[in-house]
Parts: sequence; C-alpha cells; structure tokens
Amino acid sequence: MLVFISPEPDMSRVHIPDALRLEVAKLAGFRCEYCRRPEADSFIKYQIDHIISLKHKGATILSNLAYACPICNANKGSDIGSILEDEDIFIRLFHPRKHDWFEHFEVVEGAIHPKTDIAAVTIKILDLNNISRILERLDLIKAGIFP
Repeated sequence: MLVFISPEPDMSRVHIPDALRLEVAKLAGFRCEYCRRPEADSFIKYQIDHIISLKHKGATILSNLAYACPICNANKGSDIGSILEDEDIFIRLFHPRKHDWFEHFEVVEGAIHPKTDIAAVTIKILDLNNISRILERLDLIKAGIFP
C-alpha cells in the first residue's frame, strides 16, 4: 500500500486578507518598520512580514505582522535573532509591535546606529547600513521624508 505524505505547506504563500494587510500598512504609517523607508518612495510594493515566522510557529495576526520593504524582508527571512560578534548570547531581532524604533535606533548622517543590542543585531541581519541604503537615506533626509 502506498502512502502519500504531503509536503510542508509553502510558508511564503500564506494568504493574508486584504483588510489585515491594510491594517498593518496603516499601523506602520506606510513605512518599512525595520529601516523606516516610506513606501511612497519605492517603486516596489511593500510586503507583510511575519515577525515571528510561521516556521517558528508565529501566527498570522496583527500583533505578529510588520510592514517591510522587500530588502528588509528578504534579509530577515525567517530569522528571529542572532548573536553579536564575540558573544554567545542569542539576541532577538527588533519587534515592531513590542519595541519603539526610536528607543532602539538613531540615524546619524544616513547611517542607522544602535542604542541597544536588539538594534545592533537587527542592523547586522537586515544589512541596514549597506552603502547604497545609506545613500538613499541621505537623499530621503534631504527631501524631509526620513525618518
């Protein structure tokens, strides 16, 4: 007798209802909740990120969803944290529903600087200070639309 075992569902294809997607976007002020770049400045539609990924048993509910630019979302993937150099302590990533961005990060000459270890890990994993991202941020600052 043959038994068919269905594969794991494709976690990247979870349906998020339009009303919930809009609620997340409004809550975020139509900005990426990780790098703070406004969606209006992007040619690419922003995405809904599971802060705690489905892989780690995160739910598709408002308190676990963030609005993310494609760059931050791709860099984050299913990560929920990391370690800093020369340390063995796991540090969770910034959680937009539990943490205030301005308590963890500051912007200096276009670069995002950490105020906390949570911010340091998030900057590292999401590559927030890639030179192209800093240059874009400087333009946004000059235009008065960042942070």
